[in-house]
Amino acid sequence: MFDLTGLQLARAVQKKEISVVEVVKAHLDKIEKNAFNAFIEIPGKQALARAEVVQKQINEAKEGDLPSPLTGLPVGVKDNISTKGIATTCGSKMLADYRPVFDATVVSKIEQAGMIVIAKLNMDEFGMGGSNETSFFGTTTNPWDTARVTGGSSGGSGAAVAGGEVLIALGTDTGGSIRKPCAFCNATGIKPTYGSVSRYGLVAFASSLDQIGPMATNIDDCAAMLSVISGPDPKDSTCIIKKPFAFDISATPKNMKGTTIGLPTNFFAGCDDDVKAAVLSAANTLKEAGATIIEFEMPLTEHMISVYYIIACAEASSNLSRYDGIKYGYRSEDGESLSDIYRMSRSQGFGLEVKRRIMLGSFVLSSSRYDTYYKKALQARSLIKSTYDGFFEKFDMIFSPVSPTTAYKIGENIKDPIKMHNADIYTVSVNLAGLPAVALPCGFDKQGLPIGFQLIGQAFCEDKLIKAGQFYQSCTNFHSKKPVYR
Repeated sequence: MFDLTGLQLARAVQKKEISVVEVVKAHLDKIEKNAFNAFIEIPGKQALARAEVVQKQINEAKEGDLPSPLTGLPVGVKDNISTKGIATTCGSKMLADYRPVFDATVVSKIEQAGMIVIAKLNMDEFGMGGSNETSFFGTTTNPWDTARVTGGSSGGSGAAVAGGEVLIALGTDTGGSIRKPCAFCNATGIKPTYGSVSRYGLVAFASSLDQIGPMATNIDDCAAMLSVISGPDPKDSTCIIKKPFAFDISATPKNMKGTTIGLPTNFFAGCDDDVKAAVLSAANTLKEAGATIIEFEMPLTEHMISVYYIIACAEASSNLSRYDGIKYGYRSEDGESLSDIYRMSRSQGFGLEVKRRIMLGSFVLSSSRYDTYYKKALQARSLIKSTYDGFFEKFDMIFSPVSPTTAYKIGENIKDPIKMHNADIYTVSVNLAGLPAVALPCGFDKQGLPIGFQLIGQAFCEDKLIKAGQFYQSCTNFHSKKPVYR
């Protein structure tokens, strides 16, 4: 069953060729080995009980009455998405024992669609990191080479999909956290438009940038999952979409005629040669299929990292102020006074990268630095958004690499935060502008490590990106390649 797509397996379940319980047990057998340290919590008993409920729904349903094409499928959920009674740790010591009393809206939606939460997935602590090395629960390893990183912060989701432990997973993307693990692990993912998927129940890192999205081996599975989790939510005032996406994935486009794609040439200046060659080859595939490729220079590139980290860290310092050792979360036993408890709980409960970002965020929000840094970053963010808006008057989508390199060795860059941050150069502007993007596998380097590219679209135009992704995956097979460790 692990050689099927998510839609194919769900179809087999719905036709009663295999039971939901059998599917869940097979997944649990594979997941419990935790070969890549991709899992933080595996709620096996709850998953099996839920499988019996879903099987009963399938047995009693009339033909065509099931709530989703994915009904009956187990899914993995990143561990910063609230799951009632199941650990939601954000990869942090601060929340190591936290079990929410409510489900996130996306979790409620996938359960209403007849899917089963089978595991909580490892991640960089509070989503802060690009390699999945900052998790309190240890580094997630890459199924293509277990000495290398998965990308972050949704590295557990990327590894679980690439390693064949789950067919579909939910990740989150604040500055590339879905797209980067896709590129490093040979997975496919969608970072949706900001405001198209409810953030209710998502533990916040940077509230104006965070977005939940799907990851799978192929674009059809991702589109089916996005149709389930998107849509309005009265519990989230920033969720402004009027109705869920409804993608027609039954017919794959036969060509790319009539599609105009922008290619930012300056995005390739810092790429490894293998990455550049593979990504440009993917662009050429779309060109040969009839797409019009127009080269251009992306302005403001030199400011994107600075703008992103000022805004993200400022929002993080505010969001994480709630973890004070008093209300909930980790509480130091060493404090003898209130100020001791605050100071020691946060010092002991947060990891180095989280503390670094809280300090930077507090600095740029201070009264003496607010105008110099934070206000200017917000102004620059508006310029970046306006720049994209101008380009989308000329292009249907923009084509770019996801990462300048393939997956690097564990420990290689973690002590150089500037280098780590600069590796996000191609992804952060999408979040700053609130735009959708899809990440797709497009080849391998000389060491056999995956390479990915992204298509960036206009707000709420996911359908165009998905159609382009469908066409690309219909005429290439990179997404179907599996690591030997699988």
